[in-house]
Amino acid sequence: MAEVRPAGPDSWRDVSTVMGERGDPSRCLCQYFRLRGRAWSDATPDENREALRTQVCHGERPPGVLAYDGDTPIGWCAVAPRTSYPRVLASPHWRTDHPDSWVITCFVVPVGKRRRGVAGELAAGAVAMAREYGAPSVEGCAVDTTLAGRTPSADLYRGPLSVFLDAGFSEVSRTSPQWILVRRTLRPSRRA
Repeated sequence: MAEVRPAGPDSWRDVSTVMGERGDPSRCLCQYFRLRGRAWSDATPDENREALRTQVCHGERPPGVLAYDGDTPIGWCAVAPRTSYPRVLASPHWRTDHPDSWVITCFVVPVGKRRRGVAGELAAGAVAMAREYGAPSVEGCAVDTTLAGRTPSADLYRGPLSVFLDAGFSEVSRTSPQWILVRRTLRPSRRA
């Protein structure tokens, strides 16, 4: 079982390790939903890396959670208030009647750490962090992997539907077979 905790200033090296040096996470660095249009298309991987580093080290709240196996970082999940994500606000796939909801936008679990339940533990950790910050609900836009054919791992960054359902989310709507809006309503934390 992994330990999951918010990604704060002391964990930037661990976030960077999980994002890796190759593949989509190393280029996007969870900035896709934070940028739109030319801001996204003109951004370089180095600029995305610096943006995430700033969010982790200097943001008003952690931009996500990390999973650890002992001292080794083995996964990342981005979660923040809906208003942190301009692309989410503009997308028809994320239409909701819960504007104050927090949103899980992506999971990163490096090759070799997958199929061990890490994404489920990250989802639970993201919900716990959102609750600590007073979120009334958490949403995601899941991928239904039960549809025809094998879903490429690169398409699973938003999270498989089964991970969300196992973490207590409910299906809200389907804007396409592969885009399923899910939500989990939260009770406020005693500290919120």
